[in-house]
Amino acid sequence: MHELSLCDDLLSQVVAIAAQHNAESVESITVQLGALSGVEPLLLESAFELIKAGTLAEKAELILQTAPVIVLCGKCGTQSEVAANRLLCNACRSHETTLISGDELILNSVALNCAD
Repeated sequence: MHELSLCDDLLSQVVAIAAQHNAESVESITVQLGALSGVEPLLLESAFELIKAGTLAEKAELILQTAPVIVLCGKCGTQSEVAANRLLCNACRSHETTLISGDELILNSVALNCAD
């Protein structure tokens, strides 16, 4: 389950951000997750619940935002949002596409509770 390792790395980043801002705790963590990232959202959420125990993010909410799968057609130049299992151009149906978005795991934002 590589989600546990990913959460460990993610939480390390979040704790470092919290320390930079002298935060007392982390309220929420927002992550952008692509369908082709190889990460299972339910496993990521479960791993987060385990990893956050005893940290500044102990009570934090993990917010997952789905990133669309977008391809750029090498034949007609059209950029299309497609299904994760069908990376064909929506305009000309070419399979000569390049993935633009949909394989990412990005830390979008961290909401902190800072002392006054």
